[in-house]
Amino acid sequence: MTKASTSGDPGNAPVAGEDGLKAGLKNRHLSMIAIGGVIGAGLFVGSGSGIAAAGPGILLSYALVGAMVVFVMRMLGEMAAANPTSGSFSAYADRALGRWAGFTIGWLYWFFWVVVLAVEATAGAAILNGWIPAVPQWAWALIVMVVLTATNLASVSSYGEFEFWFAGIKVVAIAAFIVIGGLAMFGMLPGSDNPGAGLDNLTSHGGFLPNGPGAILTGVLMVVFSFMGSEIVTLAAGESEDPQRAVRQATNSVIWRIGVFYLGSILVVVSLLPWDSKAITEKGSYVAALDTIGIPHAGQIMNVIVLTAVLSCLNSGLYTASRMAFSLGQRGDAPKAFSVVNKRGVPMAAILGSVVFGFLSVIFNYVWPDTVFKFLLNASGAIALFVWLVICVTQLKFRGIIKREMPERHFVKMWLFPYLTWATIGMITFVLGYMVYDGGDNREQVLLSTLLGVVVLVIGLVRDKRRKAAETVAP
Repeated sequence: MTKASTSGDPGNAPVAGEDGLKAGLKNRHLSMIAIGGVIGAGLFVGSGSGIAAAGPGILLSYALVGAMVVFVMRMLGEMAAANPTSGSFSAYADRALGRWAGFTIGWLYWFFWVVVLAVEATAGAAILNGWIPAVPQWAWALIVMVVLTATNLASVSSYGEFEFWFAGIKVVAIAAFIVIGGLAMFGMLPGSDNPGAGLDNLTSHGGFLPNGPGAILTGVLMVVFSFMGSEIVTLAAGESEDPQRAVRQATNSVIWRIGVFYLGSILVVVSLLPWDSKAITEKGSYVAALDTIGIPHAGQIMNVIVLTAVLSCLNSGLYTASRMAFSLGQRGDAPKAFSVVNKRGVPMAAILGSVVFGFLSVIFNYVWPDTVFKFLLNASGAIALFVWLVICVTQLKFRGIIKREMPERHFVKMWLFPYLTWATIGMITFVLGYMVYDGGDNREQVLLSTLLGVVVLVIGLVRDKRRKAAETVAP
């Protein structure tokens, strides 16, 4: 076993090789991780309810959230290109804002992903159980968790290879959907059951905003969490062959990735059939669109794609949680065992520690779905927005650190700094405020996530105070 540096100094976060991790991710792995991180299962499963709420105006909801994510990724890319590390934004917050900040956002992010493991394992198990009902759903959840845990334990290149193919399937599926659907939209697809209304469905059923402009904000709340995962590439860059290049490419391509995969595919859906079609909510937006074209077995085809997206999210979630735990251990903010890597450069304790909580969450989901697991789910609900907010605030101070200490690595720069950074902070804060105003589950998620955040923050502040006191007493 190899023990990584645990000096606890976040000032110069190490890159792959210096901290025991190995540069096992190739450029093709990073490229697909960057693309796949944007395409989550939420795009396929959750878009139907957003369309039903906002009508064709859901395109504006996706555009607003997409712009917010582009700005956040640009800020994160600026910091990651200058200082690639497995701790990513947690390590940067550590350096720019204080040890308490890195501790707090790092553990909140870890918690978010281990809860996601349970959600995705259950979703994947439900699909597999539908195909092979002889195997109980809980057994399928156990199988997928064990398989992907073994993948992550094998080596970082194993994770990268699995994610390369998972992301590849998603990309090919969405690209094919856009091409085939685009042809059907204009009546150019041979044998299509859809006569092709062009763009008429965008305005012919009550207008582009049939439920009023306010529905755009409702749509924002429904789609914002489907974008979570775009930041994974900056954690993975620390184990790549050329981290600066990987981060630069991922940051520069995020605009077209969101534009094509999200806006392009949703445009096809709301153009192929009326936004108020019951099929969109009953079957799901993509299945309904494929059905209206006349694609046979559309439901099963989409199940395969959703399963791929679920497995991709599971694979990346376990990797992301373990690397954040590794970074926290390396900085002295988690058990030291988390910072130990084996001869293959894999932080086994960090992976196993993360998956144990994931397994417990799966059990909670089956045994206490409406109590314990619902609490965990709601407590993690707004963490994605907290992470983006911390990235913005960190970048405000980290720009000065880059200019002062590593100007030669300032490859990626945030546009219109600091004005666009402050505007993004305002956008994220507004979304959080609107979630509280909206009430229901949205309000509960913000309040519980805030409560959890305050608890972790207090622990971080107490640890920071004790650490400083110990440093003062030490000779």
